[in-house]
Amino acid sequence: MMHQQAHYDHVRTIFAILQGEREADLLLRNLNILDVHSESVHQGSLLVYGQRIIALDPDESIVKVREVFDGEGLYAIPGLIDAHLHFDAQLAHPAAFGEAIVPSGTTTIFAETLDFASAAGDEAIEAARALFLGHDELPYRIYAFAPGKKTSVEVTEAMLQMEPVIGLGELAHLSYMTGNDDDFRKSALGRANGGFVNCHWGVTALPDLLLNYMPAIGAHNNHDVWNEEDIEKSIRHGFHTQIKFGVGSPEVIKTMLRAIVKRRWPAENFQLCADNISVDRVLTKGHIDWVISLAVEMGISPIQAIKMGTLYAARSFGMDHEFGSLAPGRYADIVLTDSLSKINPRYVFKGGELVAKDRKLLKTVDLDYSGMVKEPRPGLADLTPEQLDLVPIEISPDGTQAKVLLFDVYGRGHLKFSQEIWLPYQDGTVVPEADGVRLSRISVVQRYADGERNVVNGVFKGVSMDSGAVSTFWPAPVAYFVVVGTDSAEMHANLKQLDTYVGGCIVTRDRQVKAALPLDIYGVMADMSLTELVDATRSIDAAMEELGHRNEGEPVVNKLLTLFISLDRFGFMTGGCCAGA
Repeated sequence: MMHQQAHYDHVRTIFAILQGEREADLLLRNLNILDVHSESVHQGSLLVYGQRIIALDPDESIVKVREVFDGEGLYAIPGLIDAHLHFDAQLAHPAAFGEAIVPSGTTTIFAETLDFASAAGDEAIEAARALFLGHDELPYRIYAFAPGKKTSVEVTEAMLQMEPVIGLGELAHLSYMTGNDDDFRKSALGRANGGFVNCHWGVTALPDLLLNYMPAIGAHNNHDVWNEEDIEKSIRHGFHTQIKFGVGSPEVIKTMLRAIVKRRWPAENFQLCADNISVDRVLTKGHIDWVISLAVEMGISPIQAIKMGTLYAARSFGMDHEFGSLAPGRYADIVLTDSLSKINPRYVFKGGELVAKDRKLLKTVDLDYSGMVKEPRPGLADLTPEQLDLVPIEISPDGTQAKVLLFDVYGRGHLKFSQEIWLPYQDGTVVPEADGVRLSRISVVQRYADGERNVVNGVFKGVSMDSGAVSTFWPAPVAYFVVVGTDSAEMHANLKQLDTYVGGCIVTRDRQVKAALPLDIYGVMADMSLTELVDATRSIDAAMEELGHRNEGEPVVNKLLTLFISLDRFGFMTGGCCAGA
């Protein structure tokens, strides 16, 4: 009865405001409003009450308002939406992450939590509750997904009952090849909860059977597209297809946007997402605002590009009655920009509250995540430098060449991630040089070993150095290090240093730490402000530059962390012990 009374009071209040009898919260006037429904722009104003738009162009001689905001003739567009983001894999805790994305115009994210839950191990359910605590106080909206992989069925089931979880996250599509029962059970939970089921479709890897199986069981969306053929298959199979622009080759996003223009596919098929992205990248280039502008450069009309980052994303999750357009009844999530073709967020509102101005966050959030900080649990006591030596898989008959593994940081989806190549072999030593280019060495090292430790050694394309070493750690789904360098002893000393941390990234030279980024929250997040986190990631890059590396695009730490996705996918990470266990 009380619930019904609250609705009654609300509708009476709205009526009274529009009659001039009650006071609204905010009037935004002097706007050029983008109507994404009619695909037109009109001069007007927006009236806000209770976090929602309640009128377009209200009669200002009648309405009463507590606050008036002059929009300066700027374009008003809906708050931007990231349709698929690894909320737990970009290293910032939720409040610090908001400092980065909200000034770029992002007011809503649809977020994966699988790495965080997997890293927390036996504490996953408790950790997830702590992660989501106070989510409604953040300057952006978060809709989360329970893990579709990397955790137990029990963790997935518990998280499906939490706020703000709305469905099942990425399914472990490759394990369906063997009919993994955990996958079936998680899929059933997602369906039973009436939620959405995210799909990590991997059309470049799946056989025809699974191209049909995933949508047939109710998988809702697909962000794992890399080229024109992938996109065609994805939309043909009925997926809401998410165009991603996160860590990886910058040419991939351009290739996909050009394909949409070339094939004249309706923009309503597509949403925009980051997948994985660093806060440094957001601060230097932007978030969804940047990819909308890039889409326009590639030939998509400005309004259609904006709709891919607003209405079409909201509609794909059945939430276009809540946000995604500037219409009565929707949340007053509004971005004011001086251009539609090159998004420049001058002012950002969430629920009618001004939360960012000129790419600076105005709303401070007093949320403390230090309770999730863990104590280090070292695991490399018995590791020796010799275990990191580059040993040939095969030696040529004439003894001049050696076959080794090559890993490519940009090798997911559009190039081969790992392959066997022949390198020069001199005096019993592999010379890490191919086509005249010097390659660094890489070792993939299991942190906690019950018996023989899994170590995979090879050469590496993507991060190069003349001396020293750099290592990163990731605990999900199995605790592993990656170390890159030129010498086994230096790489070993570097790993031993990082092993004293919960997780993170360390650069060493002559066995001395030159830069470090600790990830103390279950090994996946930094208990730092945005400024502290960005300073730490940039210190890694600066130290690497001193060691001969010239970095472009994402920070080195983020590039290296993307390796763990493919290392897991292609079976290089074995063993069952994780950091939180």
